[in-house]
Amino acid sequence: MNFQPDEITQQVTQTARDFAQQHIKPHVMEWDESQFFPEALFKELGKLGMMGVLVPEKYGGSGLSYFEYKAVIEEIAKVCGAVGLSVAAHNSLCTGHILYFGNEQQKQQYLPRLASGEHLGAWALTEPSTGSDAGNMKCVAVQEGDEWVLNGTKCWITHGRSCNVAVIIARTGEPRSKNNSTAFIIEKGTPGFSGGKKENKLGMRASETAEIILDNCRIPDANRLGEVGDGFHQAMKVLDGGRISIASLSLGIAKGAYQAAVQYSKERHQFEQPIAHFQGIGFKLADMATEIEAADLLTLQACHLKNEGLPFTRQAAMAKYYASEVAVKVANDAVQVFGGYGYTKDFPVEKFYRDAKLCTIGEGTSEIQKVVIAREVLK
Repeated sequence: MNFQPDEITQQVTQTARDFAQQHIKPHVMEWDESQFFPEALFKELGKLGMMGVLVPEKYGGSGLSYFEYKAVIEEIAKVCGAVGLSVAAHNSLCTGHILYFGNEQQKQQYLPRLASGEHLGAWALTEPSTGSDAGNMKCVAVQEGDEWVLNGTKCWITHGRSCNVAVIIARTGEPRSKNNSTAFIIEKGTPGFSGGKKENKLGMRASETAEIILDNCRIPDANRLGEVGDGFHQAMKVLDGGRISIASLSLGIAKGAYQAAVQYSKERHQFEQPIAHFQGIGFKLADMATEIEAADLLTLQACHLKNEGLPFTRQAAMAKYYASEVAVKVANDAVQVFGGYGYTKDFPVEKFYRDAKLCTIGEGTSEIQKVVIAREVLK
């Protein structure tokens, strides 16, 4: 397999890099400190095709591959993990779910506005008492004639308050029974659909995370995605692609922290020489570079398999698991390289340090990734 980026990937990478430097970097700490969610930014990203990277051109998207998608998330996350997270959640979860499982009418109705950035998407599976235990969801959907009535609360939802369109997975059968959930599309403004508490987070603070509350929310059956009872299976397939997103996000954070550490180690002098010349620092940088390279290759392999339509569940889980743990380790080591300065908000590594941890938790914890990998290995 040749993972050298082709001309298209290089162009997309440069476009994402330039945008992040010009439109995100000047505001990173301001947005982080105030937990400001920059909604207008995503419309600008939409104009560049970055809110519908994987959506075919006939639905208003860029029609690109997972290699370009990885590049977009990575370049943005090198500057701000929070913005990278929002772009990833919009693309791979909400938009991806409709792309993969929507009927033609649903695709034509929703994908163009999502791909353009006109509409912001959310995807809701997790609940206050059910994270990985999705078969025991309390959020229920009951069919009444040609309509469904949804009741319950979803939590930890990216864009839970600001979304224009949300894909909701609700229980339509008995708890823990087979095929007991179904996916639905709900639009902002639908009676009974609202955003709840916004979380005050350690990191990823410029990415909105909030509850979604469903109170006798009534939607037509036309808003159902796929067959009744197929929601969990759809969600697992969507999360396979989402793991490539988080691996790419992790890589961006890790590379951003690593690049900052390398630059600082060359500029910072102790004992009349750059600290990069000391073996203790050099070995840290060597470990960081090696681990990032390994995570990158795992992620590229998962992208390749996904692009080719080949099984990629194991590789996506491996990439997500390893890259997210590498992001945490590299960010931690970067703070150590900076010393006391790394513990202040005047330098970028403390934010990479805070943002990285989410990557080991969101879209399936590291422990869940190991469950998936073990299951695949033992087939």
